[in-house]
Amino acid sequence: MTQTRIAPLDGVRVLELGNYIAAPTAGRLLADFGAEVIKVERPGTGDELRNWRLHKGDTSMLYRTINRNKKSVVLDLRTEAGRQAVLGLAGKSDILLENFRPGTLEKWGLGPEVLNEVNPELVITRISAFGQTGPLSERPGFAAVAEAYGGFRNLVGDPDRAPVRVGVSIGDSIAGLYAAFGSMMSLYQREARRRDSAGAAVLTERIIDVALNEAMFSMMESLIPDYQAYGVDRQRVGGRMEGIAPSNAYICKDGASIVVAGNGDSIYQRYMQTIGRPELAEDPELQSNAGRWARREELDQAIGAWTGELDAADALAALDAAGVPAGPIYTAADISNDSQYAARNMIQKFDVSTGEETLSGVGFPGIVPVIGDQSLPIRNLGPDLGENTAEILSGLLDMDPTEITAAAGREEALQA
Repeated sequence: MTQTRIAPLDGVRVLELGNYIAAPTAGRLLADFGAEVIKVERPGTGDELRNWRLHKGDTSMLYRTINRNKKSVVLDLRTEAGRQAVLGLAGKSDILLENFRPGTLEKWGLGPEVLNEVNPELVITRISAFGQTGPLSERPGFAAVAEAYGGFRNLVGDPDRAPVRVGVSIGDSIAGLYAAFGSMMSLYQREARRRDSAGAAVLTERIIDVALNEAMFSMMESLIPDYQAYGVDRQRVGGRMEGIAPSNAYICKDGASIVVAGNGDSIYQRYMQTIGRPELAEDPELQSNAGRWARREELDQAIGAWTGELDAADALAALDAAGVPAGPIYTAADISNDSQYAARNMIQKFDVSTGEETLSGVGFPGIVPVIGDQSLPIRNLGPDLGENTAEILSGLLDMDPTEITAAAGREEALQA
């Protein structure tokens, strides 16, 4: 049965000038729920993400994923025709997303004041390494640097080794979430002001300024209050969580690893009984989390000895029977075959052209959050470069083929 299309953002138009992951993630989130997202790409190469993790062809699966549900328009912002096209599209959009180095839009003649002239209600969402103001604002920086500045990188890894990074671009993705949230907040304010006949918000209130380092810093929980109040400087603790025990990953007899979160007081009692260590369950020093944290090495050794005698499936079955939160550490193959993901339509299949061949039935992650009982269907994967140039520029700006070619900068970028 075909799922009814649910599109809460239907009618919202977004102009995305972003590259890489941060702004495109914000655009993806808005597009997922029905917004028309027009992605502007440079002639020839397009978004650099097209070549990241490129295993075959000319467009990576990463690009297809991050830029799903969007339209691709090629414009050359180095030309006056390209800049005028951007201004024309901005005049017909609700939100503009960008993640260039501060000052870049201004250098192109597309700064907030200029954009405000063509659209005094436009929400301008800007993502950068350190924000649009402050002593570091002009510095370039990818998410890896921002994660370090935000305090995140210092807590990832084992205490006797240099900090490591997680295996995804977490800083960019979290900044993208904040950018989408900030954009929607500003749109809500716009609708409220319209309802109250209050007129458009001033430009400064419509500029959403997301800094990558601040996005990561905001995820650091009580890092700063604990330090400033008590002098506590959190350290890397590997697979554990500071001050919480026992909660870690453990290797099983078959070589697979599982994660077990047995740190609740009553859960801990059941946990120790399950692993055959009732004396640890009854030990007065281990009745509180603080006591268990102090003896975390001892607890982890006891748990590791137990898991080392069982295959992962058997260990998880025993823990589940005892009501101890635990689970397998999934690989891509595990997720691909999992019934829970399948039941909620969280892996959606598409035939994908690499530019050299078509791959059938490739799974892509579904849309979060779920509305109803399943992930909404993905409308289209990240588009080919310039796939929608003629459609958008002729349809929205009434440009003729000669004008489109001038704005796009190269004829071969244009596709019907």
